Amino acid sequence: MLETVDLKRSLSRAEYKRLMPPLQERLRGLQYALKEAELATLVLFEGWDAAGKSSMIQRVAERLDPRAFREWPGAPPSELEQRYHWLWRYQARLPEDGHVAIFDHSWYGRVLVERVEKLVKKKAWQRGYEQINEFERWLADDGQVLVKFWMHISKKEQRRRFEKMESDPIERWKVSREDWRRNRRYGMWAEAVEDMLAKTDTPHAPWTLVEAEDLRLARVRVFETLVRAMEAALKRRADAPAAVSRSQLAQRATKAEREKRAKEDLQRVRETARDAGLPLETGEAS
Repeated sequence: MLETVDLKRSLSRAEYKRLMPPLQERLRGLQYALKEAELATLVLFEGWDAAGKSSMIQRVAERLDPRAFREWPGAPPSELEQRYHWLWRYQARLPEDGHVAIFDHSWYGRVLVERVEKLVKKKAWQRGYEQINEFERWLADDGQVLVKFWMHISKKEQRRRFEKMESDPIERWKVSREDWRRNRRYGMWAEAVEDMLAKTDTPHAPWTLVEAEDLRLARVRVFETLVRAMEAALKRRADAPAAVSRSQLAQRATKAEREKRAKEDLQRVRETARDAGLPLETGEAS
């Protein structure tokens, strides 16, 4: 799938200034619409080191209401988290209905870093694909919005960005020996990425590959994808308001139906009681 990404594409400054402000405002409005519709939203950012994940998350976050938004940075599991199933720590970070959660690295570490760095046995990361698909199927069936981004840059561009950061006294701390080692093993990582994309790109949780060498193009692509996914989720909720029974929208939508069923149930109880010669109401004779 990576070969389908055209890394030579770019967006002019004029076009960026035309497209970006309306997308930013639309995203802000959609967050409140999703909150009103009680739709939980998960946004996953995966990608190469130096591909711009952190700055992209910052761009998205600055347009969101922090009262209904949470960012989760990637980190190794704690001692407590290691006692449970490896997906448990992500389940514990799922957003409330109507809230947004952004993951800077996510459960895909099982089939990427843990695979490439041999942190788990082969059988464990191979099972990870099926476990991830089941998890995401459950999220979709629960009515949650899931958007997955892979920020793509070439090995050459990654090396150029590392060199640029190292030459900057303010940013050189961001580049480590581990970063350079991963750049040298770019091909090995690319193989793991291709497997991940092929095995976890599903109709209910598709991947969006972002051409991240041009920052303007990458930002517009991310915002456009988020806006489309949120609008589609709102339409699904409007078309099937009773799909998630715990929501207030479902309660309102099914109120008349529930009242009708309750009356029908009561009528059946009365008919059964009458046929059996039992009192229909307290103190009522048969």
